[in-house]
Amino acid sequence: MPRARSRMNKQTGRWRWRAAALTGAVSAALLLGGCAVEFGNSKPARAVARWLQPTGSVYSGWRVYQSRCASCHGSAATGTAQGPDLMPLMRSMGPRRFVGLVLQRYDWTRPADQSRESWIDQAVQRREPPVAMPAWQEEPAVNAHIMDLYAYLSARADGRQGGDRPTP
Repeated sequence: MPRARSRMNKQTGRWRWRAAALTGAVSAALLLGGCAVEFGNSKPARAVARWLQPTGSVYSGWRVYQSRCASCHGSAATGTAQGPDLMPLMRSMGPRRFVGLVLQRYDWTRPADQSRESWIDQAVQRREPPVAMPAWQEEPAVNAHIMDLYAYLSARADGRQGGDRPTP
């Protein structure tokens, strides 16, 4: 009998060793497989991050802003005696309205619920200060980079970009 027990113990020990080896191999495969899935998922994550960013380049918008807008609105878009602070205005404005205002005619100071016609009537009757900002529709640098300009100013308004030069 002792011989039979010793043979059974050896067989049980082999099975335990095999089970441990198999468990280790399966664990390693799952671990490495998980890494492969994580590595493979980085491309879609980067694509989603790019999609969520406003269209346009913040750096290019900063360049256009510095060359065309900073003389009146200040280098950080916080306003001067010649032009208003753009930060609160940008926080309440989407890209469509921004493009219309900058390219066609300036009426940033008009409340959103006031009609354009009543605003024009007030300006004509001199109840409002005259409009001093030019329409930029014919300016190639502004026209071609209007979404870059929006990207820069919206990044400034929501705090993603400081008043300094952005990285290209």
